Amino acid sequence: MFTRTESFQTFIRLYPIVSIIAAIHALIWLFFQIPIAPVVILFNLLSGYNAAIADGEYWRLLTPVFLHIHFGHVLFNTISLILFAPALEKILKKAKFIFVYLGAGIIANIATYLIEPIDYAHIGASGAIFGLFGVYLFMIYFRKGMMDRSNSQIILSILVIGLIMTFVNSDINVIGHLFGFIGGFILAPLVIKKPKNYFY
Repeated sequence: MFTRTESFQTFIRLYPIVSIIAAIHALIWLFFQIPIAPVVILFNLLSGYNAAIADGEYWRLLTPVFLHIHFGHVLFNTISLILFAPALEKILKKAKFIFVYLGAGIIANIATYLIEPIDYAHIGASGAIFGLFGVYLFMIYFRKGMMDRSNSQIILSILVIGLIMTFVNSDINVIGHLFGFIGGFILAPLVIKKPKNYFY
């Protein structure tokens, strides 16, 4: 379920949404490495800056999901997406997967806006990715039969590690991680109505 053995072309064909998001991560990060003033200004206009959101720049509740600050940041989030998102895209199908991914990211950013100080700024896809784990946790406990025991244990182990690292590492948007996860869990029953056998 979480082991990727497909060729590059097969992966893109089977998981088009995950592939597009991963490509967006890489291309946007590369674009914002251009050291010219207009690019820097655009980056600042798209980041999750609470004071600007308070002034009505509500697009900042979505756009930070696609921004990353450095290579390690974009690499870690993109690898996490490639490893853990394909199975969920296969289960939910394209539209529902997009709804959950972006919905969890927006919920994470709304919570960050409401809880963090007015001068707080953040970027990154982590809230949306944690939202996927929220969906998986919902499946484990409320849609039994959709995931076998070994894969359930993998998800629970990765989730525990992810939550621990959220509080251990510095410069982490803790609120974004937690509420992205909660957002995915809350959105899950809207997209997973009945249990089906999706064993991998």
